[in-house]
Amino acid sequence: MERNGLIDIGSNTIRLVIFEYHSRTGLNEIQNIKTPARLSQYLNHDRMMTQEGIHVLKTALSSFKKVAAAFEVHHLYPIATAAIRQSTNQEQILREIKKELDLDIMIIPEEDEAFYGAYAVTHTTRIENAVTVDIGGGSTELTRFKNKKIEEAISFPFGVVTLSRMFFENKEHNDKEALKKMEKFLKNEFSKVPWIQQQQINLVGIGGSARNCARIHQSAHQYPIAGIDGYTMTENDLKEVLQLLKKSTRDALTTLDGLSRDRADIILPAVTVFNVLFEMIEAKAFVFSRKGIREGFIMNQIAKKYPSEFNKAHVLKDALRHLANEYKIDGTGAKQRVKLAESLLKQLKKEKKLNIDPHLKEIFLEAAYLYYLGKFIDTDSSSQHTYYIIANSSINGLTHKDRVRLALLASFKNKTLLKLYSDETNWFTEAELSDIQSLGGIIKFVNALNVSNTNSVSKVTLRPNQTTYDLLVNFEGEPIAESYQSNRQKKHIEKILKTKINIVFTKS
Repeated sequence: MERNGLIDIGSNTIRLVIFEYHSRTGLNEIQNIKTPARLSQYLNHDRMMTQEGIHVLKTALSSFKKVAAAFEVHHLYPIATAAIRQSTNQEQILREIKKELDLDIMIIPEEDEAFYGAYAVTHTTRIENAVTVDIGGGSTELTRFKNKKIEEAISFPFGVVTLSRMFFENKEHNDKEALKKMEKFLKNEFSKVPWIQQQQINLVGIGGSARNCARIHQSAHQYPIAGIDGYTMTENDLKEVLQLLKKSTRDALTTLDGLSRDRADIILPAVTVFNVLFEMIEAKAFVFSRKGIREGFIMNQIAKKYPSEFNKAHVLKDALRHLANEYKIDGTGAKQRVKLAESLLKQLKKEKKLNIDPHLKEIFLEAAYLYYLGKFIDTDSSSQHTYYIIANSSINGLTHKDRVRLALLASFKNKTLLKLYSDETNWFTEAELSDIQSLGGIIKFVNALNVSNTNSVSKVTLRPNQTTYDLLVNFEGEPIAESYQSNRQKKHIEKILKTKINIVFTKS
């Protein structure tokens, strides 16, 4: 286990994030604090940062260094982007920080800033092709990746703070003429980049402005589950947020659900950027990624020491392994459950009793592995805890709907609880819920075949009779508990077969 701290010195905010890495549970954020420094406002007309700005920077760094020490971080990385990168006196700034605080600030070049953001997206999602946008206070980074390989990157020397200053200084935040001029400016700038035109792929938003845009939309629609990572919006959704911001007064923005108070005066330029890009790309969707430059930088550092970590081809597999380890899932028993569940599903499909597509089968097998992980908290309410944990956890590689689908399967106890859980989101059709009930029943049944956790069952074989079925269970040892529990739970398989089954235990 190791802890890494990163101080992200941006144009708008300075943020300390502390990450804990363990090979069993992956990379986890354990602390995240920020101060709205607005460093770009301290750059004068000669692009020199004033002493007042340097003092603001020193104060924040001194405070964050103490927090990092309290958390006993192994490595502390202070990284700086546009505000210091664009400063003509950056050498003086770095010298003063080193002398007074003994911190070596790393200036992140424009191309690296874009790279780290895209690196995080390609290594924490299953999105194959996309354009990413990360709009900071003083710069905007765009990348395009294809088959998870970064092909293009560009940095524009404007961000939310600079756009606000360029178009809205001494004006209302939603001044109509200023908005028109800004939109025209953005279209002109982005039109200079041929590789973003008419791509018809996802637009992935990174950073605080994208986070606030997604949160505003979630709040407006009473989004039923927790978590913002992977939240997906249509073009109309983005336009809805833009119109809401345009019609809101400055005072109303400070209390708008989902919007941070310190972004109230700069959120409109950001959402305008997202809308302009969406239109130019002809994007399929706007997807928010919680992982950006900070995560990308730390992941890249860890990958240098542990090359097998953060395999972009195994994003979901690794995420589920880390989740299982975090909640102390017994790997041997889980693999036994998966083996029996897959075998029984195959036989039921052969009997033409179920028709499951490959994607749903994948989630079904993942659920079999994670079944009742909530017992780590309380065995009496394993189902409830399992559903809540999975449905409300950020799981790399899963859409929100698939996350809830996984939660429904891994927590399956009975039809009543399934309806209770699914009513929370109301995202599934009756046909989808019927499949979930059938698959959840299979998992519950095969779990009963290993209730003693001895992995004594080696094989299950479904054999049709004239009007019923025999289920032959090959075992080693004495399956007393398994015999009792499987007969109690066989009703789930009988419901799928629409007839009775007779379980026959046979010694291997």
